Order: sequence, then C-alpha cells, then structure tokens
Amino acid sequence: MGAMNPAASQDVAIVVIGRNEGERLKRCLSAALAGSRTVVYVDSGSVDGSAAYARSVGCLVVELDPARPFTAARARNEGFAWAQQQAPGIPYVQFLDGDCELEPKWLREASEFLSAKSEAGIVRGDLREMHPEASVYNRMCDLEWRQRPGEIEACGGIFMIRAESFRAAGGLRADVIAAEDDEFCVRVRRAGWKIWMLNAPMARHDAAMTHFSQWWKRARRAGHAYAQVAAVLGDGNERYFVRDRRRILIWGLALPVLALALLPVTRGMSLAVLLGAYGLQLLKTYRGCIRRGWPSRSSLEYSFFAVLSRFPSLLGLLEYYWRQGRGHGPRIIEHKRPS
Repeated sequence: MGAMNPAASQDVAIVVIGRNEGERLKRCLSAALAGSRTVVYVDSGSVDGSAAYARSVGCLVVELDPARPFTAARARNEGFAWAQQQAPGIPYVQFLDGDCELEPKWLREASEFLSAKSEAGIVRGDLREMHPEASVYNRMCDLEWRQRPGEIEACGGIFMIRAESFRAAGGLRADVIAAEDDEFCVRVRRAGWKIWMLNAPMARHDAAMTHFSQWWKRARRAGHAYAQVAAVLGDGNERYFVRDRRRILIWGLALPVLALALLPVTRGMSLAVLLGAYGLQLLKTYRGCIRRGWPSRSSLEYSFFAVLSRFPSLLGLLEYYWRQGRGHGPRIIEHKRPS
C-alpha cells in the first residue's frame, strides 16, 4: 500500500478509469492519491500491468469483466458503486481519466463550491492539454475543452459530482460508447440539478495525439456519438445532437453526392460550387473562433479540421445505423496509442 497523505480529502472519492495508459496512469494515480483517501481505479482490459500497478500504490481496483463490452460509462458506473461501497456516505466523487493529472487545489475548491451551492449537482474546472506544442491535434483538444465560467448545459467526463445527483440521474448509460457524459448531463439537469464551470484549474490532459489517423478515428467516434445520443435524447425538448447529426448528413453526404451527380450537367461547376461552400463554412467557423479570443493560427487550424471532420464523422454515424440495423451493439472506437 502507498503511504497515506494525512491532508488527503475524506469528502471526495476519486474514480479513475483507464486502459493501457502506462506511464500516464502512474502520473495520474500519484496526483489522485495525494488528494483523496479513497481512490478507485477501474481497468478495462489493460495488458500493460495497469491494474497490478494501481494495487501496488494503494488504490482500490476494479477489473471489468471482458464478457461485457468495455465503455467509459460502464467503467465510471462500476467505479462509483465500488467507491460508495468502500466509503459509504462520502458526498462527492471526482471522475478522472487515466491520462490526466489533477491540479493540487481542485478537490478543495470544487467540494467547497458544491457544499455552498445546494442546487449544483456537477462542477468542473479548466482542463488543459499538457503538450499542445506536440501536434495540431493536441492544440485542437486544448481549444475544445475551454468553456466560459458559469452555469453550463453539459461537460466532458472529467468532473466532480454530488453522489446524490449521480444516483438521482440513474448513473451513466453503459451502452453509450462516446459522448456518454453529454447524455448523462441532460439527465442530471432533468433530475433538477445544475452544472457549473468554475474559473479554476482542474486537471491537465495528455491527449498524445500526434498522427492524422488518430484524429480521424476520434472524429469517426464523434459521428457515432452524435448518432447514438441523438437517437436516445433527440425526441426531448433539447433535441440533443439532432442538429449536429443533420449537419453531418448534409455536408458529409447529401451535398457531395448532389455535386457529383450534377457534374455531367454542370461541366464541373457543381464541384466548384461545393468547394466554395466548404470554404464559406471554414470562414464562418474561423470568425467564430476569433470572436472567442483564440489565436489566428489556431483558429485557422481548428476551422480546417472542423470542416474536414464531416467525412470521418459521417462514417461513424453510418456505422452506428449499420450496427443497429443488424442488431449489433455499439463497439468502442479507440484512437489513443498505448503509452
């Protein structure tokens, strides 16, 4: 067992989920154990000794049964249940991915906010990329995670939650393979709780995304997420992800097919019009990024890949419908390489 930090929180349990994170996990658990007396590590079939290492440093370890599909949602659910069983009555749970390191002051700031604001069910802070200089893909991740402080509708899977609100929402849907946090946040709000973004550092994330193929898989996974979550929540008042799904179908499928079909009639002009339309989309996105205060270079990079993402996202969207039509369950789409 690792040495217990006497200053570690007794009010917050940390649930870390991971799969073959290697050195990233070691850094993650070191920071987590420094902040909480209850750290649960949930492993999804790692083959790099992650579970054994987590035990050796004093974590409670849950190894998911491979007979059921691995998903981040399932891992978080089982981690939450184990944390509540091992530390009954603990009021707050911090969810963390194995490629992240908590900032030292975050647990105290977040738990104090939840204690003072009884209507808040979830609180998150600033998540930043460790190595934005390593690749354009890392820089885009760093930009995507930025949110303005205040009440928000949804957040990513790294957050602190009131245990009561987790139970009230019924936990995460274990069959949702991506954007499970968005789907969960909708149900948290429907249960009467609010979600807040604090102007405080929460964690640093190691995206480790240095190849185009990784970005492509991540964008394909996003398309799958839009399709699945829209199917689950699209009929509600929020119409969640319905607009995103429609945008992918229009820009990734309908317009290209129409342009190609009209090529003989228009003598190539339909393709020129299509490229011009993509250019206008890029310009519109770029202006939005500039209004948010992003640097010009980063805004241009983000805008280019945002337009390009329609195509891998379309593949992910169609994959979801193909698997549904054949009666197959969702299958995780991994983009990260082992550490």
